[in-house]
Amino acid sequence: MMDNSLYKSVATRRGIKYSYYFSPPTAGKPVLLLLHGFPCTSYDWRYQVSFFKAQGYGLIVPDMLGYGRTDKPTDPAQYVQRLISQDIIDILDAENVQKAIAIGHDWGCATASRLANCHSDRFIAFAFLAVGYVAPTGTKYEDLLAQSKQLSGSELFGYWSFFSEKDSHKTIEKNFDSFYSMLLADDAELWKAHVSPLGALKAWIEANKRTALVAYVPKEEVEIQKQHLLEGGLEAPLCWYKVNIVGLEPEDQKGIPQENHLVHQPVFFGATLRDYVCRPDFGKMLAAKCCVGPLTVRDYDTGHWVMWEEKDKLNQELLEWIQGL
Repeated sequence: MMDNSLYKSVATRRGIKYSYYFSPPTAGKPVLLLLHGFPCTSYDWRYQVSFFKAQGYGLIVPDMLGYGRTDKPTDPAQYVQRLISQDIIDILDAENVQKAIAIGHDWGCATASRLANCHSDRFIAFAFLAVGYVAPTGTKYEDLLAQSKQLSGSELFGYWSFFSEKDSHKTIEKNFDSFYSMLLADDAELWKAHVSPLGALKAWIEANKRTALVAYVPKEEVEIQKQHLLEGGLEAPLCWYKVNIVGLEPEDQKGIPQENHLVHQPVFFGATLRDYVCRPDFGKMLAAKCCVGPLTVRDYDTGHWVMWEEKDKLNQELLEWIQGL
């Protein structure tokens, strides 16, 4: 579904090599920029790529920094979102794409958000899946934990602390099947007890516990994704968390002008109702506050991985939204 012959590479202005899937549009159709999250690759978007390519839309689907065939720096300072968003603009420039529609999932939503804040003139619209729009509030990790506990009654992002530990990548790689079984747990509610609380995910992985995987991802596709991740290792991908934990990302956000915090282009938010970390109510609240252009919200009775679990419904509703722009 992701034709290897359609992958290209480019060195961005800061000297980082990105690998990305590129398929040009047919006449009159826009280009869709698909931004994946953790711990994934461009392969995440296989169902969307096949669907929208058949409809004639252009597609740019990068392996994000630290993943796939893109460079894998292990210095968290390289993962500041404004730097990554400029990398993405460099990819658009390499393909002479003046305007695109950005669609993000998980950490890809953070990158799409920074594109909206810092390069809004290059985008027709933005779609945010699961996570929603991420405002550049400059909130430190400790404060984010406290806020999430106050609003939801639990520490939604306690697992970030484990991910930021020096050798966490070694622990995960050693017990990768335990780690991946929790990410793709058939029982999404397990995230409440074994992902969100401080220390919970570390305890699960160190004990090498397993749980049943979701049925909607075929075993062969699980193996492909595991192979992609283990070949590159987890040290670089975990920098997406470390840059926040050490305070580099929150500090950088303070440099974004207040007037750029609002998104004026049309926005699509795909809320995942059984996502117990990326809470749909928080995503809707922030979208209503910060997305001041036309806002489309669609609910999906899924866990975090909406682009796999409800691929047909999501693809159709994204198509209808894009056609209506």
